[in-house]
Amino acid sequence: MTRIARHIMAALLIAPLAATALHASAQPAKGAQAAHEVVVKELMTKALADIPGKEVLMITVDYAPGAADPIHRHDAHAFVYVLQGSIVMGVKGGKEVTLKAGDTFYEGPEDVHTVGRNASKTRPAKFVVMLVKNKGADFFIPVK
Repeated sequence: MTRIARHIMAALLIAPLAATALHASAQPAKGAQAAHEVVVKELMTKALADIPGKEVLMITVDYAPGAADPIHRHDAHAFVYVLQGSIVMGVKGGKEVTLKAGDTFYEGPEDVHTVGRNASKTRPAKFVVMLVKNKGADFFIPVK
């Protein structure tokens, strides 16, 4: 097992121990239903001592029924694991895929995430994302 794979596995095992709010995006407008909310929570950040300048950031993303992300990129290696529900993911130049609990998805540092949404209008969805990124860099970069 490579060093980065060991770090990834360790992060996946340790992540449930800590969950703190990071930010919420796509907040509903006044009078709108909270059904379109996307909530992101930071689980952990860990510098990778044997990979100078890099760190792992682990987050969870909760999609309310009908929720969707704006087009964005991460400037990171992003590993997605679906915990609950079903989500639709896609990157520029690739096919959209519908993922269910237990499925995985990958985005590279140059990928533009063109589709990210709950596949259901009636049920919530939740997934965990592990990002290997430059230390201290923003993990969410909006794209116009």
